[in-house]
Amino acid sequence: MINSAFAWGTHGHQVIAGIAEAQLTNNARAEVDRLLALEPGQTIQSISTWADEHRTPGTGHWHYVNFPRGTCTYDPQRDCLGGKCVVGVIEREMKILESGAPDEVRLKALKNLVHFVGDVHQPLHAGYLDDRGGNKFQLQVFMRSSNLHALWDSGLIKNLNEDTDALTVRLLASGRPSMLSDLKGSTAAEESCKIVGMPGFYPERKVNAEYIKEFTPVLEQRLLIAGARLAGLLNQALN
Repeated sequence: MINSAFAWGTHGHQVIAGIAEAQLTNNARAEVDRLLALEPGQTIQSISTWADEHRTPGTGHWHYVNFPRGTCTYDPQRDCLGGKCVVGVIEREMKILESGAPDEVRLKALKNLVHFVGDVHQPLHAGYLDDRGGNKFQLQVFMRSSNLHALWDSGLIKNLNEDTDALTVRLLASGRPSMLSDLKGSTAAEESCKIVGMPGFYPERKVNAEYIKEFTPVLEQRLLIAGARLAGLLNQALN
């Protein structure tokens, strides 16, 4: 389970939304803009943190999925009973967005989808139950006490020292992943779980420069893929 940590923080979620926006089709962009006009002033970046800002005890488990140690194969009966995990929520919100539901309902689905697609690409939101997605793994990094989950939520991104627009532009310029053919949330969750299982992902208790150098490119790739996958889902739902 995840406690109070929010995947990627505001910075990361807005970067993912910006990457997705750059890859929307004209039809999807027009429909996103039409739905956002229900709340004047909102943008795809500003709604990307809506699900965190309106998080309740009843919706906290929507932000993650847990895998048992030793497997990264998603089993909905074991890992997402009743659809109450990030994979199940993505599937549900996609169906609403594709439907003929009232615009207010579809706008809420858009807000959730933009956020939860980001969440499932943060590796520790598809981590292990026994350490609460890295929240219980205490460490020292950047001369302060923290935990592994917080390091991946915001520490590594803050260390880049780039604002949202600059990071978005740089990641897009680094080479967009081809529009991914497999857009399922379960695929993203399995990818994230496999990253958590990589040798060295759990660092020494005092995080060194080598860890930052090795895993920052992994983080950047997850942001880029999350944006591409979000664009693919929105293009599919809104065309």
